[in-house]
Amino acid sequence: MNKYIVAIIIVVLLAVMGWLGYSLMQEKQANKDMQELAALDKQEMEKEYQNFAAQYSEMKTYIKNDSLVEQLTAEQERTQKLLEDLKRTHASDVAEITRLKKELATVRAVLRSYVIQIDSLNRLNQNLMDENDRVRTELEQSNLQNQTLATEKASLSEKVAIAAQLDATNVALTPLSKKGKPEKYMKNGKTLAVSFTITKNVTATNGVRTVYVRIMTPEGEVLDGGGTFTYAGKQLAWSMKKDIEYTGEETTQILYWTVGEYLGGGQYNVSIFCDGQAIGSRNFTFNK
Repeated sequence: MNKYIVAIIIVVLLAVMGWLGYSLMQEKQANKDMQELAALDKQEMEKEYQNFAAQYSEMKTYIKNDSLVEQLTAEQERTQKLLEDLKRTHASDVAEITRLKKELATVRAVLRSYVIQIDSLNRLNQNLMDENDRVRTELEQSNLQNQTLATEKASLSEKVAIAAQLDATNVALTPLSKKGKPEKYMKNGKTLAVSFTITKNVTATNGVRTVYVRIMTPEGEVLDGGGTFTYAGKQLAWSMKKDIEYTGEETTQILYWTVGEYLGGGQYNVSIFCDGQAIGSRNFTFNK
């Protein structure tokens, strides 16, 4: 009789070991996928920091105001330092990556303010040149200045495009019951509500924009919405998407995902994309 009991125990132990091995393989694959996306996100952030630092350098070449040049130099050095911090940071360091992503949004906002300021100075110069055009004796000089301004404006257009990138803040993920009431536990949610605010941006082009939302589970899987979009040269699956009419003013959006599978506790990630850029991201932890 004891032999049968021992045999049963051995079989049970083997089954448990097999299940644990399979779970470990799934967890390793999920971690690998999340690390690859984090590395891709870090690579895009490095490109943006490098681009912003280069833009500051270029702007200084045609600004004659010493005070403004001094301010641009200080912001360029700050941007360069943040870039070096990012290069030294491992993609798995969530806290530091999150901090540098927030700093990136701040750098973009500061650059945007300088773009507007410089554009205002250029417009003033243009008005002065228009007045000079009325004087025939200064016609040749005015034409030359017009050509210079045309070159500067072409360069400025590129900077405006960078400053026009949208930012999503106040990202929230809420499980809802059948009656639409918020649930504390993810397993009780029948619908997932993702809300966020796209901040005001006077330099952004008005019109219809398609916003994509990705919800990643603790296992590293994306809640599939049935389609893909392009980000950093790759096709990524989206969970939800929505076409919005953007007017340059702050707007709050809410998207809903119908739960069709069991969702347990753990850390979920919500990432928001628009115009081929990652404009917002946040992690959420739900109790098991």
